[in-house]
Amino acid sequence: MAKEKVVTPGSDYDEDSIKSLDWKEHIRLRPGMYIGKLGDGSSPDDGIYVLVKEVMDNCIDEYTMGHGKTIELKIEGKTVTVRDYGRGFRWAR
Repeated sequence: MAKEKVVTPGSDYDEDSIKSLDWKEHIRLRPGMYIGKLGDGSSPDDGIYVLVKEVMDNCIDEYTMGHGKTIELKIEGKTVTVRDYGRGFRWAR
């Protein structure tokens, strides 16, 4: 479990200041640690572009390894859809 340090100016930091989070809660509360800046999409280093780049990199890897013949990228307004016709997700167990 990840631990979050809660310290306010003028307060004493002790064991009670630590909050334990499960792995999903930690990612949900601190997405910027994983994807970078949480912006509104107006800057090229906003997290949404990091996510799209990761997805596209995976699609290209699948394509170059012969798993899929087409990569589709569709942008409509604020919605991005990616389809690679590859093997799909592989979950580690």
